[in-house]
Amino acid sequence: MTVQPESRSQENWPARCFLGGLSEPIRTELLGLGTRCRYLPEEILIREGDHSNHVVLLRSGFVKVTARLDNGHEALLAIRVGGDVVGEMAAMDDAPRSATVTACGEIAASIVRESDLRHFLATHPEAALAIAGIVTQRLRWANRRRVEFGGYPVKVRLARVLAELAASYGHRVPRGLVIGVDLTQPELAALTGAAEVTIHKALAELRKDGLITTGYRRTTVLDLNRLRRVARLGPTVG
Repeated sequence: MTVQPESRSQENWPARCFLGGLSEPIRTELLGLGTRCRYLPEEILIREGDHSNHVVLLRSGFVKVTARLDNGHEALLAIRVGGDVVGEMAAMDDAPRSATVTACGEIAASIVRESDLRHFLATHPEAALAIAGIVTQRLRWANRRRVEFGGYPVKVRLARVLAELAASYGHRVPRGLVIGVDLTQPELAALTGAAEVTIHKALAELRKDGLITTGYRRTTVLDLNRLRRVARLGPTVG
């Protein structure tokens, strides 16, 4: 991690993320609390089991959230992007870190101390409601994943993950939406609760159906609405 001097440049975050959902004065004040820093690819921002309790506000880039299973394997729990907050659970309950957060590429972030965050939330209801909304959203996502693991075949679960990633993190190209997160087949298997060999087969079927193309750590969704139908989701709006 490298500490960076404060910059006057203003990042643009989507409204769905934590920082993007705050009003500009609240967001500016919150970011003013933290220490600006930069992480290199594969550098760990937060380590599972640690007793630290600061939060990390992601200004740019992507991180992976992983946890160790009882059998020694690693489970990919989530992807977080610029505008998101990570580490908020330990800041709220003072328990050990429940997951490891690792940089996927270069990351710009702000580190905010737990005491500073608590005071800020106590004096800024808008930010407190935003944090509560983020925690609720992530709990709903986790509950939905558990239901999907038992109720849908792997192809449907994979289509759901790819549709969500494309809608949230994809960028438009002439052929469709390139998912802006580098994920390997083992990582997709972890996100869908499936075996890697089964994910390989499901990806092949989606390619054959003309819904996606894949390359080295790159997936392009060719038709998001058709992919959402395979995922048993409603069509996109707009």
